Amino acid sequence: MKTFNNPILPGFYPDPSVCRVGDDYYLVTSTFAYFPGVPVFKSKDLVHWEQIGNILTGQSQLPLENAEVSRGIFAPTIRYNDGVFYMITTNVSFGGNFLVTATDPAGEWSEPYYLSGADGIDPSLFFENGRCWYHGTCEKKDKAYFGDNEIYLQELDLEKMQLVGERYVIWHSALKDAAWPEAPHIYKKNDWYYLLISEGGTCHDHAITVARSKTLTGYYEGFKCNPILTHRHLGKNYPIVNVGHGDLVETQNGEWWMVLLASRPYGGRFRNLGRETFLVPVSWENDWPVVNYGIGLLREEEKFPDLPVTPIDTQTSFDFRKLRDIPLNLMHLRNPVREHYKLDNRGLVMRLNKNAITELETVSYLCIRQMHKSFEVRTKIEFSPASENESAGLVIFQSHKYNFQFVLTGKNFLRVIKTENENQEIISETQINSSAVFLKISAQEQNLSFLYSTDGEIFTPIHENASANILSTDIAGGFVGNTIGMYAFSNGAESENYAVFAEFSYNRYPTISITRR
Repeated sequence: MKTFNNPILPGFYPDPSVCRVGDDYYLVTSTFAYFPGVPVFKSKDLVHWEQIGNILTGQSQLPLENAEVSRGIFAPTIRYNDGVFYMITTNVSFGGNFLVTATDPAGEWSEPYYLSGADGIDPSLFFENGRCWYHGTCEKKDKAYFGDNEIYLQELDLEKMQLVGERYVIWHSALKDAAWPEAPHIYKKNDWYYLLISEGGTCHDHAITVARSKTLTGYYEGFKCNPILTHRHLGKNYPIVNVGHGDLVETQNGEWWMVLLASRPYGGRFRNLGRETFLVPVSWENDWPVVNYGIGLLREEEKFPDLPVTPIDTQTSFDFRKLRDIPLNLMHLRNPVREHYKLDNRGLVMRLNKNAITELETVSYLCIRQMHKSFEVRTKIEFSPASENESAGLVIFQSHKYNFQFVLTGKNFLRVIKTENENQEIISETQINSSAVFLKISAQEQNLSFLYSTDGEIFTPIHENASANILSTDIAGGFVGNTIGMYAFSNGAESENYAVFAEFSYNRYPTISITRR
C-alpha cells in the first residue's frame, strides 16, 4: 500500500485552499506580511506540490506598509470557472476583501478588485448556473462576545465586480456560543449544498464542522456528529494540534480529500513551525462527510490517493552566482525596495537598508520558511562595513519582537543578537580576520547553535544551545511560523553599501528524540 507523510507542505503554509481543473490540482496558502503574496502550487497527486508562481507580485496588489508580521493577507480561496481562475482573500492591513483573476495560475494575475460591503474575513466563492456567490464570515451585529461571528452569503456580479442582491445569514456554528466560526466553503453534491467551516479559533480549540441545505441560501442544518474533525480533545502535547481550516476537493476518480492546517509542537508544547498544510481522506455516509473513516483523526502517515505518484524536487539550496531570478519560495518581509536586490556573477548583491528587522518598516531581508524541527541554514557572505554600525548576515525571525541575528559588523566582529519581547541583547561575539565568511545556524529541535567558517569546511561555534522557545507562537503570539534569511542593515543611515551572498542553503537534520520524564 502506497502511503505519504503529512504535512504535504511543511512549515508556514497556513489556510490552504484547493481546486481541480481536469487532472491538475492547484493550491494556495496565506502569507500575512510577507511578499510576494499567496504562493500558488500545482500537483498531479495531491501530495507532491510544485510552486509555479506567486499571485500577488506587485506592490499595487499587495500594500504592506508598516504591517505587523501577522497582519496582511489572511485565508485565500482559489476557484476555477469557465476558463478563469479566481483568488479571493483579505488584506487586513489595507483595503479588506478583494479578488484577482488569471487565465494562467502561474500568472500574471489582475489588479485587485476590492469588494464594497464585503465585511469580515475568509471570503470564498461558489459558482452555479452562470452565477457567482460570495460567502464569508463577519461579526454579528448584536454580538455577545469576542468572536461571536456569523456566516453570510451574497451574489457577486462578476462583470461589475460588486456584491448585489439580498444578503443571507446562512449559519452561525455547530456549538452554542462557539468562538470564531470562519473559513466557509460551499460545495454541491447529490442535490445537497454543503457548508464547511471552522470554529473555535485557530489554536488548540480549532475544529471543522459542516452543515447542509437543499437550497443555496439556506436554511443550513448542522450535522449531529459535529465536529467532523478536531484534535482539541487529545491534549496539547499530541504530535498534531490546531487542526482546522479545511477545503474539500473531489478527484477525477471520485475520491474526496481535504486540505487543512495543523501544527506540530516540539521540544514541549512549542510551535515554531507555524500552521502547516496537511491532507486527509474524506468519505460519505448518509449524505454527510466523514473524515478519515474509522479513524477520525489527522495522521502523520496516510494512504496515498488513487492518483499517479508524481514527485516534485523542491529546491532549498541556491548558488546565487548561477541564477537570473530570485527563487519563487524565497520571500521578503513587507514590500521590498526592488533595486536593493541584484543577482550577478558574485551572487545576491543586497544593499543595506536603514531600517532594522526589529521595526515595522521595509527591511533588506530575503528568507525561506523553517520547514522542519531540526535543520541547518548556511550562507557565504562578503561584507565590508562602512561604519561600525553597519551589519549583515543571517536572521531567524518570528516577529520584530522575537528573533535572533547572526551578523558581521564593524571591525569584522561576528555577533549573535537575541531580541526577546523587543529587548535586544548581544549574547556572543568574536572578531575574525576576514570580510568573507561562511555563517551557519543549526537547530536541533529547540536548541539553536551559531557557527562560522573561513573555508566552508571547518565550522567554529560562537554560541551553542540558545533556546528557540521564544520563536514559538506560544511565547511570541501571532499566526506565522519562523523564517530564516539574509539581512543587511545600515543602522538608520542612508547607505550605498551592500553585502554579497554567494550561496544560501536550507537542509533538514534528523530530529533528535528527547526523553522527558
